[in-house]
Amino acid sequence: MTAKPCTASVDRMTQRRFGSWFEDLPVGAVTHHAIKRTLTESDNVQFSTMTMNPQPLHLDAEFAAKTEFGQPLVNSLLTLSTVVGLSVPELTLGTTVANLGFGSIEFPAPVFAGDTIRAVTEVTKARESKSRPDAGIVEFRHDGFNQRGELVCRAFRSALMLRRPAE
Repeated sequence: MTAKPCTASVDRMTQRRFGSWFEDLPVGAVTHHAIKRTLTESDNVQFSTMTMNPQPLHLDAEFAAKTEFGQPLVNSLLTLSTVVGLSVPELTLGTTVANLGFGSIEFPAPVFAGDTIRAVTEVTKARESKSRPDAGIVEFRHDGFNQRGELVCRAFRSALMLRRPAE
């Protein structure tokens, strides 16, 4: 006997929408992102070389061993990219028009290979677009934490977000 697929759960999965519309992002809204990511030595080497950054602090274990950190640091732009990337499923997947820019970006603690990064985002500003009636501008504060709960990245980002379509 052949089992029938459960169409109800398949329908729910295919109807699942990710991302948030402009109207779903009021000032003060906080999202604890579901996905975490452990950054590896390979991630760091690939990112640093792919982005043409030959800094020995990221790529040379012998050099890095003689620094105050004692080991290679994860490239801070990889940390930033990871923190923002972790926010995409809940916030901007399929609902953003464009990334408009970044304000202040801070890296208060180092990240090393093997650290697991999690992200929390707060909406700090939101306004309707003056030139695009189908969109609004949202400013996010993305905070990245390591597995010890230490803040390793804080970044402010503005995005042009789609408004909920009329049904």
